[in-house]
Amino acid sequence: MKIIFLCTGNSARSQMAEGFARDLKEKIYKDKNLLILSAGVSPKPVNPLSIKVMAERGIDLTNYKSKSLDDIDLTNADYIITLCGDAKDNCPYVGAKTKNLHWDLLDPANAEGSEEEKLNFFRKIRDEIEIRVKDFLKTII
Repeated sequence: MKIIFLCTGNSARSQMAEGFARDLKEKIYKDKNLLILSAGVSPKPVNPLSIKVMAERGIDLTNYKSKSLDDIDLTNADYIITLCGDAKDNCPYVGAKTKNLHWDLLDPANAEGSEEEKLNFFRKIRDEIEIRVKDFLKTII
């Protein structure tokens, strides 16, 4: 089963979703044939705050790289999950077999304030993504 997470920059939301899904695959769903990818409409480097808040959950994103829609094969995807309106609006049609889901999440990369305020916003979005990824995988497997 091929699952693709898409957002604008592939720097925060989709990276965190990919990280949680890969972690669950390794720990719980290892016998399942899951291919988990992420990409962005306008990729930017992985946000250091994404790496930091995911490390708090024991998930290492340090070797993750941002990818564009052109960098991954969208064909034969079973699920494409968009995490923002920009990705939803720019996601190409890949076929009737693909199920498209939309999780409209605020972009933590746009957080303002002190470092701690930004981290807290990243944590809030991370926690929401974690719940959604867990619920999604339970539903489809």
